[in-house]
Amino acid sequence: MTASWRFSTLADRHRALGSKLEDWSGMGTAWSYDKDADEEYVAIRTKAGLMDVSGLKKVHVNGPHASHLLDLATTRDVEKIYPGKSAYACMLNDAGKFTDDCILYRIAPNSWMVVHGSGTGHEELQRAAVGRDVSIRFDDNLHDLSLQGPTAVDYLAKHVPGIRDLNYFHHMHTRLFGLPVMISRTGYTGERGYEIFCRGQDAGTIWDTILEEGKRDGIIPCRFTTLDMLRVESYLLFYPYDNSQKYPFENEGPGDTLWELGLDFTVSPGKTGFRGAEEHYRLKGKERFKIFGVLLEGDKPADEGAPVYRDGKKVGVVTCAMYSPLVKKSMGIARLDIDSAVAGTPLEIRNAGGAVKATAQPLPFDDPKKLKRTAKG
Repeated sequence: MTASWRFSTLADRHRALGSKLEDWSGMGTAWSYDKDADEEYVAIRTKAGLMDVSGLKKVHVNGPHASHLLDLATTRDVEKIYPGKSAYACMLNDAGKFTDDCILYRIAPNSWMVVHGSGTGHEELQRAAVGRDVSIRFDDNLHDLSLQGPTAVDYLAKHVPGIRDLNYFHHMHTRLFGLPVMISRTGYTGERGYEIFCRGQDAGTIWDTILEEGKRDGIIPCRFTTLDMLRVESYLLFYPYDNSQKYPFENEGPGDTLWELGLDFTVSPGKTGFRGAEEHYRLKGKERFKIFGVLLEGDKPADEGAPVYRDGKKVGVVTCAMYSPLVKKSMGIARLDIDSAVAGTPLEIRNAGGAVKATAQPLPFDDPKKLKRTAKG
């Protein structure tokens, strides 16, 4: 906790569930509870789970130059984002390498909220703001409660009129249990889910009420690290755990291209002028590796950081892995050499406990057409 300088008002509730509040992005976060994580994974995949993801950084960007700043700092064409809509975007450095990802929420014509993780997003925004008529305000009073899973909409529909009509990557300002909130149709699980942005002083009431009322529908509290199981299946990367900041190249500084990470879709077609744009386009076709899936034999997950071999040669590393008690498969996200990132390529994962046979598998493993998270009605 010595690195923590940000605090969730739900800290005592996490402690009561067995968490020691390990640090993430400067906030004591519930990495563990006194129960099996498989229970939480199954709840989110089949019913719903509630997580405190307030460790995400919330930054308000306001003023006449707000859109221009975001146009410079991110890969999205912000003029296509209208009030009530949001978009997933990336930020690059001058070398065209990934520095952070974020969600851009347009609140009003000259008002935005940028939500990012543990990268340098806040610093990137401040850098782009120099000399422009814009204010940047970091907001840690704003908490983020993530209600994820197929029955999340059924629960919220009892309290929030119109929630069924809220489309994927859209948000609404409303009241929940009489308290002011912004509800966003976003999440980090691959399921239909919602993020509830609320004041710190209201977070406890909202957390307690959802868990108490939702108990009969199978809604349970979930730790932050349950996301690792879900994100492996759904091809959701987590900075810096899937990046060269953690798995550096020899004789090279950290930094991956969007082409290597499979995040090039975050660049709006034809967009230029954002930081690192020229290098981003120049680096197409010069990939050093590719993010790809690995499917392991047996019922044990790969070790985090386990080396991947092909015909006796090291060809990559597993960055995150899990075993699904639902589909009975062991799978992982890996950084693979280009010629090994081909479906069906036979591989060997060298865990600390011994080698395991595996094959290369395209991502995502679960719901590749994103039908669950985009469902309507």
